[in-house]
Amino acid sequence: MPAIEQVPETRRWWARGAYVALLLAVAVPLVAAGLAGTIALVITGLGAVLVAVAAIYWFLISRGFLRWCALALAVLAPLVVLALYVQASLLREVVIALALAFLALVCARAALRERGEGKAMAEYPAPTWRHAFLVMNPRSGGGKVVKFDLKRKAEELGAEVALLEGPGQVDVDALARQAVERGADLLGVAGGDGTQALVAGIAAEHNLPFLVISAGTRNHFALDLGLDREDPTGCLDALRDGVELHVDLGKINGRTFVNNSSFGVYAEVVQSPEYREDKTGTVLQMLPDLIKGHKGARLRALVDGATVDGPQAVLVSNGPYGSNDLAGLGRRTRLDRGVLGAVALSAASTREAVGLLRRATKRGLIQRPAAEVVVDADVPEIPVGVDGEALLMSTPVRCSIEPRALRVLVPQNRPGVPPAQPSLDLVRLRELAWGRHPTAPAAPASAAGR
Repeated sequence: MPAIEQVPETRRWWARGAYVALLLAVAVPLVAAGLAGTIALVITGLGAVLVAVAAIYWFLISRGFLRWCALALAVLAPLVVLALYVQASLLREVVIALALAFLALVCARAALRERGEGKAMAEYPAPTWRHAFLVMNPRSGGGKVVKFDLKRKAEELGAEVALLEGPGQVDVDALARQAVERGADLLGVAGGDGTQALVAGIAAEHNLPFLVISAGTRNHFALDLGLDREDPTGCLDALRDGVELHVDLGKINGRTFVNNSSFGVYAEVVQSPEYREDKTGTVLQMLPDLIKGHKGARLRALVDGATVDGPQAVLVSNGPYGSNDLAGLGRRTRLDRGVLGAVALSAASTREAVGLLRRATKRGLIQRPAAEVVVDADVPEIPVGVDGEALLMSTPVRCSIEPRALRVLVPQNRPGVPPAQPSLDLVRLRELAWGRHPTAPAAPASAAGR
């Protein structure tokens, strides 16, 4: 028998309080409705929940008129229920129930908040540099380099700046390595996460400090370092008043990544030529075939030795994202945990997909920290999204972590990383409330073979 996880008793009581508040939220309108009305209200409420979740799923896997009908159904279902409750003269009870549901949510978040989530990464004294070399992409982020006059401001602080202006494709790797050979003792990038990762790998290889300037479109790496994405000028303050953070680096077949590497559904989407121009439209257009398994190679993932056969999507991140983030769109509170974050999704049926959307089941989901993830396929090459860049990589693709390999220079005064809000994970909440041992996530049913 495995040892029972030691969980503070206060968290268990918060979890139980969440269930009590939720039960009261359900009971208030039912008691007010009386015995005759209770059955109708129960059937109506449960039916609305099932219809809304199923409609969201059909929105994802359908196209054209059927997709928009599904979306309309998902929006209308709860509104119809609310209208029926009001018609039954239960408006006051509905307001009380909503207040109790909000209380349940507050209790659930208090119960699910893990210890140590709010701790900031350790800071170290900034090095004395003499030759800072910065790569700047004037096209990245809609032209932030030019808009904020970053080249001039960096040069005024004593840095050498290389603009990626062309003509043609500029070899950023060669540019950074030549700068190191000339004596550069600090490297930095103003651009997207893909360029950040490339130069960060060279900085780590030579044990040089690395400056992140948030001049890209999204700059998830900068966000998780606590930098201001709206004002990249502030990042340059690190050159005169900075501190060091020692953060992890992900490696995928020898290439560095700072955010995540994705396989299957997401990687197929990123590979599409239309993705950069219309991300939302491309995702919606490709999801139906990808979710139903009509496109892409059959994958097999090994997460620290545990095999997942045939997942539709695999996400490997440089440090775990929050438990509610299955697509790498959220934030990481720390970048120095020394582990990868691994997510493998394998919904073999509509029922499993709906359960995952509701976060009421872990069937078909593996989500855990890992030291190594290996993704193989029945083809010699597979598309991989590496920090948003579309690549083709030879199988098997091996992902690993280099703990605290990168010395990042950041300004002392920066927005910082806000504490992560825990997800409403109903499975985990049940385990906390009733003392069940939270075992390691099991492989999806597909892991046993189909």
